[in-house]
Amino acid sequence: MIAFIFPGQGSQKVGMGRELADAYPEARRTFDEADAAFVRDGGAPKTLSALCFEGPDDQLALTEFTQPAILTVSTAACRVLSEQGIRPAFVAGHSLGEYSAHVAAGTIDFGDAVATVRRRGRYMQEAVPVGTGAMAAILGCDLATVTRACEEAANGDVVSPANINGPGQIVIAGATAAVQRASDRAKALGAKRAIPLTVSAPFHCALMKPAEERLAPELRALPARDPTVPVVANVDAEPKRTASSGIDALVRQVSAPVWWEAVVSRLASEGVTTYVEVGPGTVLSGLVRKIHPEGRIVSFGSPADLAAVVAACST
Repeated sequence: MIAFIFPGQGSQKVGMGRELADAYPEARRTFDEADAAFVRDGGAPKTLSALCFEGPDDQLALTEFTQPAILTVSTAACRVLSEQGIRPAFVAGHSLGEYSAHVAAGTIDFGDAVATVRRRGRYMQEAVPVGTGAMAAILGCDLATVTRACEEAANGDVVSPANINGPGQIVIAGATAAVQRASDRAKALGAKRAIPLTVSAPFHCALMKPAEERLAPELRALPARDPTVPVVANVDAEPKRTASSGIDALVRQVSAPVWWEAVVSRLASEGVTTYVEVGPGTVLSGLVRKIHPEGRIVSFGSPADLAAVVAACST
């Protein structure tokens, strides 16, 4: 059984998607469609496809551009796989990637998703002034210990687990000083390392509530359909089989933790044996190997990847 998994913010790099667009007309059409949706939503210094293909890095790294850019590359790759007759039984995505999953499942239209995730990125950035929020990866600690470190270090500030990515890899988010205190406390409790992350905002924590409140009515106003395949959600690792439950999960995930380890475990329990990371990078492939080491993991972000994907999905 095959699952498509879609990456989130952090997987972007200049040049992503160019080879797909050059090799496959369907991918090129996807970028054209994204450019049109981007212009309708207010445009940018460059088209979205130009930002993906040419950068510069500092513009592609802006959250309101990063999110639709990754969504577009992931959707282009997914459509190429569909043309090759490769289709999943389940889909899931990490944070932003859950939107790519819903586009793949037909819950929401691609053009609507491009405009929505751009605003999602803008709202998340505007929820917390630059420099006042932070995130850090805590390595070599279990969730209970990281939670304890956050609770003991909070001192009235927000700090909490934000991404439960896999065994011994948990990201925390919150107010900058509180994240530093919690990082120090986690190391005192046995964490191997605490690595500050280069991010523009503290995603997936209570500080994102203002962004969630701004985005919620826009998400709920989108035309949505029941997904053609179940979408396993970040917020509770449950397969969403209706439009309403899928949209509700997208609303909640703005300020809720990403339970990625639980998502992959749920996919495995449903019978998934092959995971295809669809889009830029291989971050999720590395996480899946730790969570479900018996699974077959491949990635598709360029034409050179196709043969391995076809082989993995046909056996």
